[in-house]
Amino acid sequence: MTIRPLVILPDPKLRLVSEPVQAITDEIRTLAEDMLETMYDAPGVGLAAIQIGVPLRVVTIDVSKSETERQPMVLINPEITWASEEKRTYEEGCLSIPEYYEEVERPDRVRFRYMNLDGETVEQEAGDLLATCVQHEIDHLNGVLFIDYLSKLKRDRVMTKFRKAARREASGA
Repeated sequence: MTIRPLVILPDPKLRLVSEPVQAITDEIRTLAEDMLETMYDAPGVGLAAIQIGVPLRVVTIDVSKSETERQPMVLINPEITWASEEKRTYEEGCLSIPEYYEEVERPDRVRFRYMNLDGETVEQEAGDLLATCVQHEIDHLNGVLFIDYLSKLKRDRVMTKFRKAARREASGA
């Protein structure tokens, strides 16, 4: 397993729409292992393949609270099939937007379908942090970031901050 570098805002790759996975191959299994290792190292609770520069519809999630009892999930070609009308506000962050957190309102519960690494189709319902995480990561697959749910003023401030940081880093400052 390899820890891969994260794609950080304002990198335009984060706005790419990821392609469906056609088959569960050894390469996809290795990608999933690397994504889990990268996510745990960051540390984070979710990671979309595009966040390590791979535009495929692969997501890793682990919302367990304990390092000793990890519950990793690998979602291939995930899609939300139902979302509750009830909303919940949750403070979200993103490994591609480091050290920035903001309240985001999303459906409280979702039902989603995905393929696991054995090629089986799984349907699951989720609430709380898992529901938020699934929605956040599927958004990544569609080129959507959690800051897109914020006011234009907040979103512009975040973009300006990260563009300045990227320019400083590029100039070696």
